Order: sequence, then structure tokens, then C-alpha cells
Amino acid sequence: MSKLSTKSFWEVVARLILRNKIIILVLIVLATLFLSTQWKNMRFTFTEANLLPDDHDVNITYNQFLEIFGEEGNLIVLGVKDPSLFTVEKLNAWNRLSESFKHYDEVETVLSIKDLQKLVKNTEKQKFDLQPFIKDSLSSLAEIDSLQQELFQQYPFYDNFLFNKETRTIRTAIYLNKDIVNTSARKDFIIDILQTNVEKFEAEYDLDVRVSGMPYIRTLNSQNIVDEIGLFIGAALLVTSLIFFLFFRSFRATMIALVVVSFGVMWTFGIIGLLGYEITVLTALIPPLIIVIGIPNCIFLINKYQQEVKNHGNKVRSLQRVITKTGNATLMTNATTAVGFSTFILTESALLKEFGVVASLSILAIFLLSILIIPIIYTFLPFPKERHLEHLNRRWTSGFVNWMERMVKERRITIYITAVTLLTVSLIGIFQIKISGSLIEDMPQNTEFFKDIRFFESEFNGIMPLEIMVDTKRKRGVMRLSTLKRMDELEECINEIPQLSRPISVVSLVKYSKQAYYNGNPKYYQLPTSQENSFILSYAKNSTTEADLLQSFVDSTGRYARITTFMKDIGTDKMERIEEDLQMEINKLFPAENYNVIMTGKALVFQKGTNYLVKNLAISLSLAIFLIALFMAYLFRSFRMIVISLIPNLLPLLITAGLMGYLGVPLKPSTILVFSIAFGISVDDTIHFLAKYRQELQANNWKIKKSVYGALRETGVSMFYTSIVLFFGFSVFTLSNFGGTVALGALVSATLLFAMLSNLLLLPSLLLSLERSIANKETLKQPTINIIPEDDDTDENSN
Repeated sequence: MSKLSTKSFWEVVARLILRNKIIILVLIVLATLFLSTQWKNMRFTFTEANLLPDDHDVNITYNQFLEIFGEEGNLIVLGVKDPSLFTVEKLNAWNRLSESFKHYDEVETVLSIKDLQKLVKNTEKQKFDLQPFIKDSLSSLAEIDSLQQELFQQYPFYDNFLFNKETRTIRTAIYLNKDIVNTSARKDFIIDILQTNVEKFEAEYDLDVRVSGMPYIRTLNSQNIVDEIGLFIGAALLVTSLIFFLFFRSFRATMIALVVVSFGVMWTFGIIGLLGYEITVLTALIPPLIIVIGIPNCIFLINKYQQEVKNHGNKVRSLQRVITKTGNATLMTNATTAVGFSTFILTESALLKEFGVVASLSILAIFLLSILIIPIIYTFLPFPKERHLEHLNRRWTSGFVNWMERMVKERRITIYITAVTLLTVSLIGIFQIKISGSLIEDMPQNTEFFKDIRFFESEFNGIMPLEIMVDTKRKRGVMRLSTLKRMDELEECINEIPQLSRPISVVSLVKYSKQAYYNGNPKYYQLPTSQENSFILSYAKNSTTEADLLQSFVDSTGRYARITTFMKDIGTDKMERIEEDLQMEINKLFPAENYNVIMTGKALVFQKGTNYLVKNLAISLSLAIFLIALFMAYLFRSFRMIVISLIPNLLPLLITAGLMGYLGVPLKPSTILVFSIAFGISVDDTIHFLAKYRQELQANNWKIKKSVYGALRETGVSMFYTSIVLFFGFSVFTLSNFGGTVALGALVSATLLFAMLSNLLLLPSLLLSLERSIANKETLKQPTINIIPEDDDTDENSN
């Protein structure tokens, strides 16, 4: 597009906007009303974020497990660690509380102390019978003492499942109906029924009941995400509007900016609803992000309008120039920001794709709203008063610009030494970055449900399921003694890993059967010998009760078995080592020609997803850099300018990565976003500076020094304003209860601050030092797109 056609295009746009202002406002209102009708389609996520593509081997394995054994994350546990529980009144009340949940359709099974049954040998009928430990209710302390003695000492089958015999912690297991585990019905049951009943019980019996399990964690975590959306939007509006007001000292200008970003937020929610996406921990960040990104648009446009008014006093002409002179620049900067977000669309992760789609569309939407609403509203408002223009003459802004100019003139070597030192130190820090694949690390750590997670980790070695599925490749292959022995050896290996709980499988049930065959003697809690196996299994085959118990551990054909263990919240490195150790043991115990053994479970899927995202980070960031480099090439047609423009934007990313290493902030789904987001936003300042620099070159007859200082004076204040808004705007995310969101906000804020200083000090220094090699009139004189029109530019502050 030529210089003339670019200018003509924006002149046409300006005329269309200002002559059809009523129609445009009506269309904006109608579009907003339409998008608001889509809000009802927004869904809040009911599952953990699946970071892997649907066709990834890990997801295929996990789905294969679910097809055979059903949803594995349907367990809620209630626990009490209190000696006073073992009284007649309180223990009976605890059993009644557990019993009460059985009457709800949302519950599939409840297992509590009262539900525990002894496997008893029936010699007459040659089968096993089940007899309850507690027949009705407990009536004396003697009964309770007897129950404790029997459970804790004689029946290892139940140990570490419903009680911890060492600490006397008791728990109840509630298995939700698998059909409602990933629906809103789960939330209704947990919030309205489970929590209400537990709180009532705690108040009446003065006991602290701990609650956990994946459905419970998911529900409260999702609720925290929902609660924080309002907090972020309110905080972002408050902080950015306050800074905006401090810059402009005008309630009118501040209200106009708030109107623009409020429409932007409504459009963002509408886009999410229209596309049918879920609100996840990532998409929940987009509405406040739009506020933070939209306010700089308002600063550029309103600042330009006031400058024009001050220069010639003609309101209509000023509004026209707002569009013609800043339209291209604002479009370019919003486009580069959108590119930074849109690179996530090309990943294979559905979670990141949705984030990239909504964010990039919303950024383009906020540009459209800004360029339309601000000039139109000002046509209806009176001429700005002198006090509204005072901010254009502030002394401190002149002092800031003079300081920058002095640094670039006199301290260029200091700037380079500082940049190289920061780069060296940062590279050392980068090698200290760790990867985290923890499911709960980013969850709000000051909440009760997080403390309950730690409680169950301490008492029962975790609540995140790790599943091992054994395929014997033949019907009824599980119950062969050779298979059971292999599974038993694998379970012994699991028992030796402190981060894993005691495994539960058909092996435990077979051992329990042998103990029952020998009249409950605990020393016989072991696998039967080949001689014992035949007659013990004959008892088991005659027992429908044992068949019921088997359903959880073996599929209906007897081909597949599962070993379930629970994992503590551990780092990715430890988790990978545990996985390697288990895989080595599996390969040793289960010959590939006879068995196919897989490891899966939510915790493992999430950890693999994190590793997958980290590998894709380099791809998405490289893509963002490549696309923006192409964009620079299209604008300036100079390879040297591309290199010079990228240096001050890559350095802040490296500094931030180094800080992550030194501060122990790991790479994880939330912090992975920092680099592409920050790069897409920070490069906006570079575009503004270089566009003005090229313009100054033409105005000053290709005198490099004069042009650099001129560009610095013209763009410095606007870049400072917008960087401050972005810094404090992203800082609102540090108010979050989610560790990842806090890290995201702090790291992006720090990166953008470094980027501002880099663009205002390092970029002009590079231009001055390399003046001879870049002063090429042919490459800079006729850019493909003329970002800032030349006419009357000497009186304006480049935006």
C-alpha cells in the first residue's frame, strides 16, 4: 500500500466515522446487545485443564483406561483426626453423617467405618460371607475399643484406605455418580449439600472435618476462578482509570476511556459465549487483559486529540486528525499484540488454542471500539478547557525526556555495559529454571481446601490418583496366580516410594480371602500358594459378595486389572524419576508378549501436558518473533532495522527468564504465557519509535543524531504513559489467590518495564552507534505502510 493510498484510506475512514456517528453508535449498541445474549452460552470448566492434544498417546491411554474402568476422579474423602471422635456420641454421629449421603442420586457409593465388613469363611456352604464390624450403632466405649483393636490390628486390607492406624485418623469415602462428575450437578451437590452438612456436623460436635478428593478440589478451584473474574475486572478498571486520571486530570476523558474498555469486556464475554468456550483459569484472564490493553489505546487517541486542539483550536479538524494520524499506528500496535497471543492458536493444546482465539479477537475488537467511540463521543462534547490540556506542559515529563536524551548522548557505553551484564547474569539464571507439572501448585494456598489437601497428603500420602492398568491379553487372565504374584511384586515396589500411598488392587482382595480362609488370622494376609489357590478360589467363586468387591479392581471379562495408588504433590523431576523406576519394574515383571501394562491418571496426564507445553513454548515464541520480524520487514524494508528492533525486545524476555531461575519460579502452564504476551505488547513501543525515527530522518535530511533525539523527545512521554498503565494494569493479577496468575502478572509487569527502558535507552543508542550502516535512504525512505503521516508532524507527540 503506497503512502498516498494509506493516507487516503484513513481520510476516508475519518469521514465515514464522523459523518455517520449516530449510525455507528447504534450499530455498536446492537452488536453489544447481540453479544450479551451469548453470555448464557459461557460455561465454567468442571475439569482440570487438559494441556495435551486429543490424539496424544497419553490422552489415548487415559481414555482407554476410562472406557474400561470409568471415571477415576470421582472420589471425595472426609477425614477427622481427633481422639474425641472415639466416643459413643461422636462416632455414631460420624457414621450417621456418612450414611446420610447415600440417599442422594449424585452419590454412587459411600464407604465409612460403619460400612466395613469382615470376610468370613462359611465352611458349610464353602463360600465367604460378609459380616459388618458395626451391626447397628455403638453403645459403649468398650465396643469402640474392641472395634479399634480389631480394625487397626487384625485387618490390613482396610489400612490406609479408611483409616491410618498409626495416627488414628478416620475417613469416609464418597464415590460420586460417574455421569455427573464433569457436570454442574457436581458443583450443586458439593456446595449445597456436602459443605452444608459437614459445616452443620462440625458446629454440633466440635470436630474439624477435612474434605478433599479430585471432584471437591475441582469444584472449589473453579469457584475461585469465577470469584476472581469480578475481582480482576474491578481492580483493572480502578487501577488503570486512576492512572489515566492522574495523567490527564480530566473526569471526562477518564469516563470515556472507561466506556470504551467496558464495551470491550462485554464483547470479550460475548466472544467466549458465541464460540461456546469454557471459562478456564486462562480465559478468565482475558477480560481484565482487555482493560489493560485498551487503556493505552485511549491514551494515544485522547492525547492526540488534545494536542491537536492545543495546536490549532479546531475541534472537527482535531477529531479528523486523531483518526488519520493515529489510526495506522494504533492498528499496527494492536495487530502486533494480537499476533503475540494468536501464536497459541497454532499449538495442539485446546486450552491454549481457545485462549489465543479469544484474546486476539478481543484485542482487535478493543481497537475497533477505541477508534470509533472516542472521536464520536468528543463530537458531542464541548471544547476542552485549558485545565484539560495542562498535562501537555508538565515539567516532570520534560525532565524525564531530558534524562533519557542525556543518557543516550553521554552514557551510551554505560548502557551497553549494563545490557551485556544483565544478559550474562540472565543466561546463568535461565539454566536454573525448573519445570513444574503439579496439579495443585497454582491453587490458592491460603484456602481451607488447599490445607485439607496437605492434610490428606500427610495422613494418607496424597489424593491424586495414579493408575496402573494391567492387560493380561486373555479372558480371566487376572486371577491366574502368576499374574497376581507379578502385581504383588509391583505393589511392593510402590510401597517403597514415600511419595505414593499403599496401592489398592485385586491382590489385596485375594490376600484378604486367604486371611478369611484361615479364620481371620492376620499373619495369613498374603497371596495363596498354588496348592491353596484352587480351594480358596472355589470359595470366592461361590461368593457373590466377593464378586461385588472385585468389580472395582477387575473388568467384567477378567482380562484387565487396575492398581490404584495416590500421589503426593511433587515436582516434575521427582515425578519423572518415579515414573522411570516404575516403568523399569513393570518391564522386568511383565513380559511384553504376555502383558500390556500402562500408567495413567490425572496427575500423570497433567505433568505430561506441562512438559508438552514447555516444548511448544520455544515454537510459539519463535513464531511470534518471526511474524513480528516479517511485519517489521514489511514496514521498513531493511534487514538491519529488523535486527535492531528485535534486540531491545528480546533482552527483556531473557532478563525475565533469568529472574525466574533466580527466584525459583518454575516453567508451568501459567508462566509459559509470559513471553509471548510480553513480546507482543513490548514491540509496540519499538514500532512507534522507529516509525517516528523514519519520519524524523526525512524531515531532517537524513541526519541520524538529530532524528534519533527528535524521535526520543516525541515518543518518550507516550511510551512512558502507556508502559506505566501496562505495568500497574498487569500488576492487578498479583491480587490473585492462584500462584500461577500471580507469577504471570508480576513477570509480565517486570518484562514490560524492562522493555520500556530498553526501547527508550538501548534502541536509540544502537541507532546512533550503527548510524553509518543503517542510514540507507532507499530502505527507509519509502516504507510499505506509512504508519505516521508526514504532514504537520512537527507539532505532534507521536502516538
